[in-house]
Amino acid sequence: MAATTYEMDGSVMEGGGQILRVSAALSCIQGASIKISKIRAGRSTPGLRPQHLSGLQLIRDMCDGNLEGATVGSSEITLTAGKIKGENYIADTHTAGSVGLLLQVSLPCALFADGSSELCLKGGTNAEMAPQIDYTIKVFKPIAEKFGMQFDCDVRMRGYYPKGGGEVVVKVNPVKELSPINMTERGNITKIYGRAFVAGVLPFKLAKDMSTAAVRTIRKEIKDLYINIQSLQEKDKACGNGNGIIIVAESSTGCIFAGSSLGKKGVYADKVGIEAAEMLLRNIRHNGCVDEFLQDQLIIFMALAKGTSRMRTGPITLHTQTAIHVAEQLTKAKFVIRKADDEHANNDTYIIECQGVGATNSNL
Repeated sequence: MAATTYEMDGSVMEGGGQILRVSAALSCIQGASIKISKIRAGRSTPGLRPQHLSGLQLIRDMCDGNLEGATVGSSEITLTAGKIKGENYIADTHTAGSVGLLLQVSLPCALFADGSSELCLKGGTNAEMAPQIDYTIKVFKPIAEKFGMQFDCDVRMRGYYPKGGGEVVVKVNPVKELSPINMTERGNITKIYGRAFVAGVLPFKLAKDMSTAAVRTIRKEIKDLYINIQSLQEKDKACGNGNGIIIVAESSTGCIFAGSSLGKKGVYADKVGIEAAEMLLRNIRHNGCVDEFLQDQLIIFMALAKGTSRMRTGPITLHTQTAIHVAEQLTKAKFVIRKADDEHANNDTYIIECQGVGATNSNL
């Protein structure tokens, strides 16, 4: 039996799957037992969806644990963790459930395994309400690696709504401990690039239209940078029909931001491109070092790192507040949020500071 037992209310604050992912990963790393109730109570279809269930089953397998109450629709689960083993694992949502979210719950655990792990994640690679796999690779991965972790991400097949069918293989090396990050200097935007894609039966013209509209929108605000958005027709390595765009901006100090959007039936391609461009511009304007989607994804690593991490952000999202709440409940990490008051700050610039717990890998 695990020594410590935590309880977590899944309906607090953001009330979604994130509480589940962060809670389950932290209890797994600490070898504790956790009971999570009122799961996703804030959602229109509450309880576990297939992707949440796959994520929980994946980390149960990784930590040789015991999982009770885990069925689709269930609003209460108990996870009892054992020792995290570095092996090969497969998680399949059997839907277009996001592989990016499967990685969110499993990556922190794999870092504290007793050896290297290979995670074969199946589902949707580019899904609504979740990070596109391109975001995970281009934005999340290089910044997460500042904590001293290393992982490879190989997209074998892209999968689109409603069927999914995507496959991503992630190889993770364990760490002894995570180092804190200090991302407080934004610098200047030096590069903007991206990909506009169509898959399946959709015409290539859609990719070109998304790209053109995005460049036109960014040009209104950023006039002096070359913008390289490639238009791509995905053929062999894509399952189903889909279209979308992701645009990435890099700064002189190594900060990375993105804006993205997915096509939907009846929505003009140029509207998709404009939406992604506006999202990117919004995330550049606040003069923070991370965008609104990376903000909350880094909280768990800040909590686990040894020492003080600092991250300059734009407006603090509810997802971030929720991740901080869970991290403080389940670890001894302490977070402080203050307004940035330097010459480059505006009304929406904040600093998140965390005194991490310095979790060590006793398995190594």
